[in-house]
Amino acid sequence: MSGELTQSVIKKIIRQVGLECAAQGQALSETLVAFMVKAVVLDPRNDFNMDQILTENDMQDLIQLCVTRLLDTTNPSLSTIKMQVYFDMNYASRDDLLSEQERILEGKLAPVVRAITEAGPPKQEERENMYQKIVTYVLLRSGLGSPTDIEAVREVTAALQSILPQTEMITFISHNKECKEQLLKDLAMLVTGIRLHNKQCQKGGSGIDDLPAILNTAIPSATQTVDERLNSCQLLVHQYTSLLESMEKDPQRYSRLSTFKLKEALFNVRQYEAFLCILLSDIITNAREVESLDVQLKATMMVLKNTMQDKTSTGSKDVFPLFRDLSKIWTGFQDAKLLLSFLTNMTDDLQQFLEIQSQLFPEEMLASLLEGVTVKSDEERIKKTMGTRVNVSDFKNQEWLFPETTDNFDELLIQYHGFCAHAIGVKGLTLVGNPAIGILKHKEKCYVFSSKEAAYTFAQDPDKFIQLNVEKAKEYPELIQLLELHHQFEYLVPHAQARKANKGLMKAPPKRDSSTQTDTHILPPTIVRSYEWNEWELRRKAIKLANLRRKLTHSMQTDLSHIRRENFSQVYLPKDVSTQTKRDNSSNVPKPQIFLKGLRGGSSPTTHMVAVDLTRPLDET
Repeated sequence: MSGELTQSVIKKIIRQVGLECAAQGQALSETLVAFMVKAVVLDPRNDFNMDQILTENDMQDLIQLCVTRLLDTTNPSLSTIKMQVYFDMNYASRDDLLSEQERILEGKLAPVVRAITEAGPPKQEERENMYQKIVTYVLLRSGLGSPTDIEAVREVTAALQSILPQTEMITFISHNKECKEQLLKDLAMLVTGIRLHNKQCQKGGSGIDDLPAILNTAIPSATQTVDERLNSCQLLVHQYTSLLESMEKDPQRYSRLSTFKLKEALFNVRQYEAFLCILLSDIITNAREVESLDVQLKATMMVLKNTMQDKTSTGSKDVFPLFRDLSKIWTGFQDAKLLLSFLTNMTDDLQQFLEIQSQLFPEEMLASLLEGVTVKSDEERIKKTMGTRVNVSDFKNQEWLFPETTDNFDELLIQYHGFCAHAIGVKGLTLVGNPAIGILKHKEKCYVFSSKEAAYTFAQDPDKFIQLNVEKAKEYPELIQLLELHHQFEYLVPHAQARKANKGLMKAPPKRDSSTQTDTHILPPTIVRSYEWNEWELRRKAIKLANLRRKLTHSMQTDLSHIRRENFSQVYLPKDVSTQTKRDNSSNVPKPQIFLKGLRGGSSPTTHMVAVDLTRPLDET
């Protein structure tokens, strides 16, 4: 099917599926519908061939299958896909979140900034109004209080008066627009630093929360909450994994549990576990940042106190940099609070996608299913295999990596999110891999295994098992993101129109920027100083050389000067000199002037002609 036709058909199907789900009372995002459409097409059990044009019946079958799967609220697979879509569309790294927050703040401040920077030379009353706008800008920029808080406005006005008195407004107005904007930001930082110092001295601080104390209380609470939920979901992972392993060994248990969607439930909690680990890592990083900011705040306050102690007046060059540092540190606290709130909300929102676990497997039912089953945790599985490792001599054409022989062993990019590369396709299980057994490097990609036997089996034909894993992901589409198989399914739904421009349903594989540099001049410089590009300069030098060739060099030596020194003298031959003079002379001759009379005739029948010569003589000329 051609690319344009495929996209147009897919868009039509996505729209139709969305409408039918909405008619059934399920309002689903276009991103989720688009992913489900391609997941259904990708599943080999549905027999859709994308190399052929879909008939009308095929399209209707596809729509019905998608609607059925999207409305099946009892399927953990749907909850997992919804969780992945939600996380992808809402999660942002610290830098992305803070840059977005800065963009939003700039948008809110834009009208105030324009009113201040684009105004012409105002009158006295207008200058006072502009000064109040600057106060409002400083309050909004710092986030320390509201413009409706009279006490906060008074504090900001007093601090601003010490930096920019109203008498200097004329100087402020004389700057250009860009300079005014920079001055506004600088004023906001200085005023913020002054207010924080005053709060420390208990001389103000209206509307300023004690962010260090708030964060020192909220971060441990958030960490504890995530830890508890992470432990709960990991317990479910261990129980589901043990149940699935027991099904392979006990046929009666298999017939009893085959109707339960254990694998889908396992993938659901595994994905939830992966997302919680990301959020927990961000919270820990945020906590370290807060600790560092707390130390910087106390140190800066101490330096500022020592600088201003026992001094009636202090120069701006001494305290202004400290006020700016205070402002930057406090901005760091505000960013940490914003990030913590974002991560806490993400943690709470993810909980809804795990509710299906309690519906499918209530505690009593799960306890009865686990009777006679030994539940092993991931740590116990790794500990059990710590004493075994691959014997490299058993493999001639395979490369194995071990901690003691590989640099940056812990930083290697492991495929399948660190799960056993053999168990996924063969058993449909996400068993945690043990790098100590040995990491197989195949086609520049690294794979880990849960046991030595699994490693040996996989190494015999890696491409075969890699393809089995791909087929398993087609059967369970939630594995595409869980196992980070994005490169294997780049042809999945082209639904960029339903996503943000810089976001994907599945994040791209980690990449690293690299650069190379070459010297401008590798060889030593070979600049010929005597080179001339000017043709006339070359001619001048050639004439000069030709002139020197005609000169003679004479030398002579006497007995007294023998073996003492050499004397040279050079003379130029005499020049050939000639002169020429000339004399201008001229001559003039008279112009002949002869007139004839009687040519017209007269009364006489005979014509009488008379010639008159009026030419001047030569001596008169």
